[in-house]
Amino acid sequence: MARKHPDWKPDLLRMHREEIGLTLEDTGEKLREIAERHGFNIAANFQTIWGHEKGSVYPGPHYRRAYCRLYRCNEAQLGFRRALPGEDAPVESVPAPASTERKFPNQPDAVRKALSSIREGTDDVDSEALRSRVVNAWSRHTAARADGPTVVLVGGYAGSGKSEFAKFLGGLTGWPILDKDSLTRPLVDQLLVALGGEAHDRSSELYREKVRPLEYRCLMESAWDNLDCGISAILDAPFISEFGQPEWMQRFQNRCRSKRVSVATIWVECDIESMREYIEFRGAARDAWKMEAWEEYASGLDLKFRPQGPHFVVDNSLGAAVALVDEARDVLSGGGL
Repeated sequence: MARKHPDWKPDLLRMHREEIGLTLEDTGEKLREIAERHGFNIAANFQTIWGHEKGSVYPGPHYRRAYCRLYRCNEAQLGFRRALPGEDAPVESVPAPASTERKFPNQPDAVRKALSSIREGTDDVDSEALRSRVVNAWSRHTAARADGPTVVLVGGYAGSGKSEFAKFLGGLTGWPILDKDSLTRPLVDQLLVALGGEAHDRSSELYREKVRPLEYRCLMESAWDNLDCGISAILDAPFISEFGQPEWMQRFQNRCRSKRVSVATIWVECDIESMREYIEFRGAARDAWKMEAWEEYASGLDLKFRPQGPHFVVDNSLGAAVALVDEARDVLSGGGL
């Protein structure tokens, strides 16, 4: 059953449109531009806008948000709903602008206004302190993203040292680290059990065909969530199958290019014995099969493997690269002998 909207005043949309001299076609074009900028899912055309203004079709959430951006009003002022306490109420007519010159809103003020909805839920928190931290972080983020975000893919075999190197890069840059295992391991374990497999299995056909694709999909979707916000990210995963497919690498490069995202693919290589030593040391349940059938597992590793596309290589043979990372961390933390 369709929802009722008793407070809806569709005439206000037409009044706002006519006040700034837009046609239905002009409005559709501007709404589409706003949708592209904000990631709204709308396909505005003059018939749709006409339906909104006549009151025959109530605009969905993304349309309402786009209208608010176009007319620089809240939903109550555009007649979509009643005003909330303290919110400007809808108007019966649209006042003429004081000047024909367009006035751009102050960005810091707009950010602070958006954060004003954060309030203390208990007496032992400080909402103003939190808002200040967010505003300061926004200022630094804005200054740093002029060249667009960067995505770093750090891949390598189990025990190669890729996670240590990814964490080092994250500590230097402040970019979030998206580790495949951290993001998905609890769900993957339970999914394997639900499908009739074993929780820590990472070698069976069931895992490779039914579960692994979902793991990497979760990882990549998390990356796009950050990149679409202009936030750089470091992805930590083996990427064996992905790096071995020129088509996958090219599609990823193309998508990043379309979003003005810079890409760095890093392959961490290591010798067999060092990988074994580290896998044995960490003692993870998911590595049980590797240790039980080491010769079989090791025979399937291609130590000459390289990503099929532009990439960098970190040589961590005998743990040399990770040793340099440890040295740098020690210096940066002020440590020393």
